[in-house]
Amino acid sequence: CLATLIIMLVGDTYTLINYVSFINYLCYGVTIIGLIVLRWKKPKIFRPIKVNLLIPITYLAFWAFLLVFSLYSEPIVCGVGLIIILTGVPVFFLGVYWRNKPKCVNRLIECLTCWGQKLCFVVYPQCGSAEEE
Repeated sequence: CLATLIIMLVGDTYTLINYVSFINYLCYGVTIIGLIVLRWKKPKIFRPIKVNLLIPITYLAFWAFLLVFSLYSEPIVCGVGLIIILTGVPVFFLGVYWRNKPKCVNRLIECLTCWGQKLCFVVYPQCGSAEEE
């Protein structure tokens, strides 16, 4: 979110769309790869929808072509897109991976979560006595 705000202040909307579209296509392909790996490693788990493996493999072939073409034609845009993705790594380590956080860090995270929920009207806030009254 912070990277997006900085890009919006410095650049134009077209540049932001290019960054986000590269990130989206990258995430779609990684998701399809994950589905194929799960299908291969855990073939017996319940799947509500099952398709022939030819469909995701064909999708991945086109995905790889488009991704390589994007990297070749606009390497700077793709590099900035990758940097935007990598800005989430410290957030993951601070928020998820680090299990034994001090209480002050937990309170800060809870406060930021509650504030974000109220700001975006995502869910009903559950972090204070004012809402209960």
